[in-house]
This record gives sequence, structure tokens and C-alpha cells, in this order.
Amino acid sequence: MNLYIRYFDEECIVSSVQEAFDFLSSIPGIIVDDYFMNDLKQYMESPMPYPKRYKVRPRVYFIVIKTMAQTLAEFKENGARQAMTVENPKDAVINRLTEEQIGWYEGEILFKRVIAIPGTNKFQYKDTTFKARVKAHSPMECYTRIIDHLRARRDVDPRSQFPSSKGRNFRYRYLGLKPENAEMPA
Repeated sequence: MNLYIRYFDEECIVSSVQEAFDFLSSIPGIIVDDYFMNDLKQYMESPMPYPKRYKVRPRVYFIVIKTMAQTLAEFKENGARQAMTVENPKDAVINRLTEEQIGWYEGEILFKRVIAIPGTNKFQYKDTTFKARVKAHSPMECYTRIIDHLRARRDVDPRSQFPSSKGRNFRYRYLGLKPENAEMPA
């Protein structure tokens, strides 16, 4: 992974923080210190795909863009289309949930269940954990079947709130093609 650095008409592609330091030091008006170098190093090592700009003086910046291009000509030819792309964490979760793997799943949902307060006409939400083993084609189907089951039960109020499948209140694990192979928790 390389960095494209541009300051007005001065631009280059660098592959290390030291090369960036050398390039920026050669430009009059830009002061490069240890804080800046550490920040640039962290940016280069981070998965963040977005461009970063650094302030030189009021209303004057230089820009740094992550890229896979090896040369300046290659970067300009392909432009920002070839800029470093990192998969969005939300997309990764969706991909894992929709990945088809037929078999048994153990799904666990933490949802807000509506409970009547005895002696009053009031209700309260109570965190309730529900765990079930489900035969499904994917984790998303496991989630859907559990939610459908809970909504169909008479002892679960329709006002109960169910979590998103992408959130941390839904967990699952793949048990295999036969539920007998799964170990029961102690």
C-alpha cells in the first residue's frame, strides 16, 4: 500500500513514512515534526480508507490518499477508483449472516419483552434471553425462524422489541449437519 501526497502542484507516490518525510521536508513552508510523522504512520497502518488532510497554515492543507498504485502515472490514470478500499464492517456482518451453510444452528437472542406489572395497568420492558437450536440454510434464516417463533407465542406480547440480526444481541454458532454432534453447554 502506498500514499499519494499532494500540496498544490507538488505531488508524489511514496511507499513509506520516511519517503513521505523526505518529500514534505523538501517543500518550503511545511514543518514536519515527530507528532506529524507518528500520525502519518498510524494513518498508513490503519484500515481507514478515507483521504486525510493536514493543515499547513490557515486555509492551506496538503492531502494524503491511500492507494495501490505504484507510480504517479498509474495513480492519475486510474484515479480514485483504485484508492485503498476496505470492506465496511457492516457489510462483513451481512455477508457472514447470509452465507449459505445448511445445517443446525444454535441461535441466542436478547430481546425486550413486555411484562405486565401485577396490580396495575402498567407494563415494563424486561431483557429476556431466548436460545434455540434451529435447522436452517444460513445464520439469517436461523434468526428469522427464532423471531417468527417468538412472535407466534401467546406468552410473548406483540409490543416486545426484537434486536437486529446485525447487532450484538443476536449470537449464533454452527452445530453441523446433525444436532447430536453438538456439545451441550454445562
